[in-house]
Amino acid sequence: MSTPNTLGLKETPYPCRPAVRAALSVVLGLILVGLVTWRFLPYYKYSTLEEAVAQKRVVVGMNRGQVLKSWGAPYKIDVTYTDTGVRRELWVFEDWIDSATVKHRYLYFEEDALVGGWY
Repeated sequence: MSTPNTLGLKETPYPCRPAVRAALSVVLGLILVGLVTWRFLPYYKYSTLEEAVAQKRVVVGMNRGQVLKSWGAPYKIDVTYTDTGVRRELWVFEDWIDSATVKHRYLYFEEDALVGGWY
């Protein structure tokens, strides 16, 4: 893997140098920690789910009733079942900006728990 330079000494490729490998490992480790903790940040932002409902927000882990209190009734609900029998629901909310523009918000439930969304 080493290439000789003009003096005939073998030089280690830049990505294989110990300092560079250590720096890359630290950066990748921080990214991994960030990805893992990102999922749990909404739980730390609101001390209780009722606080999120009061602020008209939805948070992963809410049940259907809490989402209904927070955002109201959805425009459409699509229900599907997995091979193992888990009930999945897609709730679609419509927000009309003006008479020609509509914004959609999507929430995904598994059984009675909010597992994700896009809005």
